[in-house]
Amino acid sequence: MTTIKITSGSFTFLAEAHPDAPNTLGAFLKLLPYRQKFIHVRWSGEGCWVPLGDYQLNEGGKPVGFENHTSHPSVGDILFYPGGYSETEIIMAYGPCNFSSKLGQLAGNHFLTITQGRENLRALGLKTLWEGAQDVLFELA
Repeated sequence: MTTIKITSGSFTFLAEAHPDAPNTLGAFLKLLPYRQKFIHVRWSGEGCWVPLGDYQLNEGGKPVGFENHTSHPSVGDILFYPGGYSETEIIMAYGPCNFSSKLGQLAGNHFLTITQGRENLRALGLKTLWEGAQDVLFELA
C-alpha cells in the first residue's frame, strides 16, 4: 500500500492510497513531491481544497476521468475532481462535507484517506478558515 505524507504548517498527516482509484493515484504519484496551498472550501462545508483551474491530470497519456467518485467524503478523505462542470481541484474533508460548487453538487475521485494525524484535521481546517491559505506538501512517506 502506498503511503503519502502530507505536511501543512505544523501539522503532519499520513494517508493511504485508495486501490479503487488507480489512474488518479498513478498520475498523482508522478507529481510528487507536490507543493500547493490549501484554501477553505466555499460551498462544500468543512473542507480544504486546492483549486487547479483547467489543469488536466493524465495517466498513460489519457486524461484521468471518474473512478471511485463520491460527493460525500468522510473526515480524512481526499478527492480529486478532474474538472468538467467546475474547475479541477483536490478537496480534503475535515468535517461534514457535501462536495459542491457554485454550479451544484460534484463528485470527486476518492484516492487518499488520512490514517494518521486525523485528530489534527479540524485544527488545520479552522486555521485555514480563519487565517487563510496554508502551504501544503504531498510527498512519499
